[in-house]
Amino acid sequence: MGFQTEFNSVCKFKSEQELYELMEYGRGKMVKQGFRVFPTGQKVIAYTPDNVAVAIVKIVGCIAEINFSGQEVTEVEMELIRKLNDEESRIQTDLAYEMFFGDHNP
Repeated sequence: MGFQTEFNSVCKFKSEQELYELMEYGRGKMVKQGFRVFPTGQKVIAYTPDNVAVAIVKIVGCIAEINFSGQEVTEVEMELIRKLNDEESRIQTDLAYEMFFGDHNP
C-alpha cells in the first residue's frame, strides 16, 4: 500500500459523465483507482478521456480510502475556474502529449 503522486499540472478524467458534471455545474469529482495525492488548492489543466485539454480547475478536496469492495480509491473534488478556448486547448494538449501522454498523431 502506498500513495502515487499525480503530475502537478494534469487532471485527466476517465469518465465522460464526471467531466460533463464539472463542465455543466462548475463543481464535480472524479474517482481514481489506488491511493493518489492531488494537491488541494492547486489549479491544474483538466483533460478529457481522449487526452484533450478542456479547462482550468482547482482541486478543492482529495480523499483516499478503501471502499466497501476493498479497493483502494481516491476521490478528487474540484471546481471549474474556466474553460479553455480553442487555441489554449490545442497548445496545452500538444504540450501534455510531449510531457506526459507520449506519442501524438493529431
